[in-house]
Formats: sequence, C-alpha cells, structure tokens
Amino acid sequence: MRNAVIALVVTAVLAAALFLLVPGSAYAWVKALHVLAIIAWMAGMLYLPRLFVYHAEAGPGTPQSETFKVMERRLLKAIINPAMIVTWVAGLWLAVNGSWFSPGNGWLHAKIFLVVLMSGFHGYLSASTRRFAGDANTRSSRHWRMMNEVPTVLLILIVVLVVVKPF
Repeated sequence: MRNAVIALVVTAVLAAALFLLVPGSAYAWVKALHVLAIIAWMAGMLYLPRLFVYHAEAGPGTPQSETFKVMERRLLKAIINPAMIVTWVAGLWLAVNGSWFSPGNGWLHAKIFLVVLMSGFHGYLSASTRRFAGDANTRSSRHWRMMNEVPTVLLILIVVLVVVKPF
C-alpha cells in the first residue's frame, strides 16, 4: 500500500510539473516521450511474467530463485514502475493538450479503460514480485505462462484503438 501511495504522489508531482512547465508547443516531444515510456513499460510487463515462469520452476530457496528475486525486483523498480508513471503523465498531458477529451472521441475512453486494466495487472505483478521475494508464490509456471499473454492482448487492443479510432 505504501508503494502505491508513493507512486501516486510521484505521478501527481510529475503531472503537475509537466502541465505547469511544458508548453503546448512541445506536443511532439511529449508524444515521443509517451511512446518511449510505453515501449519500456510493455517490455517489462512482457518479461516479468516470463521470469515468474522460470522462478516458479526453480522452487524456493535455490540459488536460481535468489537470482530471479534480484532480477524481478530490479526490473520492477528500475524499469516498469517509472515507465508506467511516465506513460500515464505524458498520456494525460497529450489528451488534455490535444483536446482528445472532446465529444466524439469514445476510443480514448475505451483506451483509458484498457490502460487502467493494464495498470491493475501491473499491480498484480508487483504483489506477485513481493510474494516471490518472500518465497510465498503459490502459482504454477503454467499460470504465469497464461498471465504472460495478458499484457499482449491489452496492448493489441490499445494500439488498435489509438491507430484506428473506431468510435
């Protein structure tokens, strides 16, 4: 819970700074930042469940398990968490400065809903990282193989909404 509060505070501070300090003329630069953050976030979201597959197969207390704990923690803290925060902050800035919240942009609401789901899955992976760190994972490698598909499906739907703008 503490980490979630810290993440929300950091996100709010970054958002406030971006909205107050970055002019609307920087739209293309913020868009580039947003795309880069998405790539980093998705790379981590696709890799972490794959690490969980191997970690679940290694079993608790093994040297491999200890290595996976370090890899998972570093991936989450150094890449996935910051990338998610930048994705949200830059995305909201783009939506406001691009007037995307105007009527007729239902695709944006659907996209935001899917990004909220992706963020919820991110939270699930964060909690799972803590369980693995405490040798308390109860999920099989098969479960983690299936979970590895969740960000892929969400990403496909999000990209289609952004590019096609079907409604």
